[in-house]
Amino acid sequence: MACTADEPAWMSLTMRNYASYFTYKEYESDVDSGVVRFRYELGHLGKKYEFTEVLSFPSPPHGRNVRPEDTTLHAILDSLHIILGISYWKLTCPRDIRVLSQQLNEKQATFWNTVYTKGLGEFFYKNSIDFRGLVQFPFIRRTIDTPVSKITTDRSLVLLGSGKDSIVSAELLKKAGKIFSLFSMNPRLVHTETAGLIGKPLYTIQRAIDPKLFELNRKQGMYNGHIPITAITSLVGVLAAHLYDFRYVISSNEESANFGNVDYRGSQINHQWSKSYEFETLFGDFVREFITGDIGYFSLLRSFTELHIVKLFASYSQYFDVFSSCNKNFKISQTDQPARWCGICPKCAFVFLLLAVFLPKEKVVSIFHKNLFADEKLISTYKALLGLEGIKPFECVGTPQESLYAFSRVVEEGRYNDDVVVREFLPDIVSLTKDKTISSGKLFGLSGENHIPPEFAQVVQNL
Repeated sequence: MACTADEPAWMSLTMRNYASYFTYKEYESDVDSGVVRFRYELGHLGKKYEFTEVLSFPSPPHGRNVRPEDTTLHAILDSLHIILGISYWKLTCPRDIRVLSQQLNEKQATFWNTVYTKGLGEFFYKNSIDFRGLVQFPFIRRTIDTPVSKITTDRSLVLLGSGKDSIVSAELLKKAGKIFSLFSMNPRLVHTETAGLIGKPLYTIQRAIDPKLFELNRKQGMYNGHIPITAITSLVGVLAAHLYDFRYVISSNEESANFGNVDYRGSQINHQWSKSYEFETLFGDFVREFITGDIGYFSLLRSFTELHIVKLFASYSQYFDVFSSCNKNFKISQTDQPARWCGICPKCAFVFLLLAVFLPKEKVVSIFHKNLFADEKLISTYKALLGLEGIKPFECVGTPQESLYAFSRVVEEGRYNDDVVVREFLPDIVSLTKDKTISSGKLFGLSGENHIPPEFAQVVQNL
C-alpha cells in the first residue's frame, strides 16, 4: 500500500529547494512482510534532507485478515506518519508544514497541533524556542467516516514498560481474570524477562529511526531534545491491537503525570504530557473518531498516585531483581546492556525514595546495588524532587508532595537517618510536610478522573 498525493501546483522548483519546510511525503506498507516505511523531507538553508523511518512487525496470525484495502489500517498508518515525523520536524521546527500522504480536516489538524505543541514543551523550553502559533498543520474542510475494524474479541493489550507501573497493571488484570497480552516497542532484555515473569505473550514492533537524524542532531543549527514518546508508543500499540485482534490498549499512566514542571511563555511545560489525563482524553477521542470505534485506549492506573502504585508493587517481590524504571535502559542509540539502575538520575532517586517507604533497607539497597541516600551528590536532586530548589526534574517522577510525604515516612522509620541525604533534610522535614498539609488519604485514595471502561472498574476497586 502506498499513500501519496500530488504537490500543490503553486510549489515552484525554487521554492522547493530554498524554502524552510517539512513534508510528510508518503508511506509504503507491505503487510505480508510486516514492514512499513514512512518518508519525510526537510528543506533548510537551501539544502534538502530526506528521511525514512521503518516499522517492522511479525506477519499477522492466520486468524486476522489484514489486507491493503483495510481502511482501519490505512487510518492508523496515516496517523503514524504524522506522529513519527515529530523527530525529524523538530530538527529546525519550520512553520511551513506540508502533508502529501493524506488530507487532514480541521479537527485532525487541531489534534496534531496540540500533540506537537504540548508534547514538545520540554524541547521548546530547553532550546528557548517561542512555540506560540508555531505548529499549524494544513487542513481542508471535509468530513471523515470512521473506519470499522470489526474486532470481536474482548482481549486487551497492555503496554509493557517493565517498570513498576505496567507490572502493577498486569498483576491487577491477572487477579481479576482478564484476558490480556503484553506489547513493547523495541523491546530490551528487561522487557522479555519481565514478560516471562508475568506469564503472558509479548507482542513486539520494531521502530528504526533514520540514522541521518542522529548525525543532524549533532550538527550546528539543528535542534535536539525530548519528544512525546508515550504518544508514539500508544499509537504503535493501536496498530498492534488492530493487527493481532485486541479490543483494548491499556497504559499504566498515573495521576501524578498530570503535574507539570515549569511555566514557559504562558503555558505549563510537562515532561510527562503524553502520559497525562489530557493526552489520554484527546487521544482516546481521536482514535474513536478518526481510526476506529472498536479499539479503546485507557490507563488502568489513572486514579492512582505514584506512592499508591509503589505500595501495591511492594507486594510483588518476584519482580524486584528484574524491573527497571531508569531511562538509561531505553536509550535508542545504545548498543550495550546497561545496569538496570544508573543510581545517579532523578528517576532512580525518586524510585529509591518511594521503595524506602515500603521495603526493608537491605532489600532497597540490593535492588539498586547502592544506597542512594548515602550519595551526597544526590542532595541537589532530592531538593528538586521535594520542591525546595529549582524546578521539578524533567523525568517521569511524582509530585513534590509525594516526595515530601515519603521522606517524612523514611525519617519516622529511622532506618536511613545516619545517611548523608536524609541528614540534610532531617531538621526540616516535619515542618515542611506540615506546611504543605499533605494528606495520606489523598495520596492513597482514588481520584475521580479516568477513562476506565465499566467492565474494568472492579479491577481497581478497593485498593
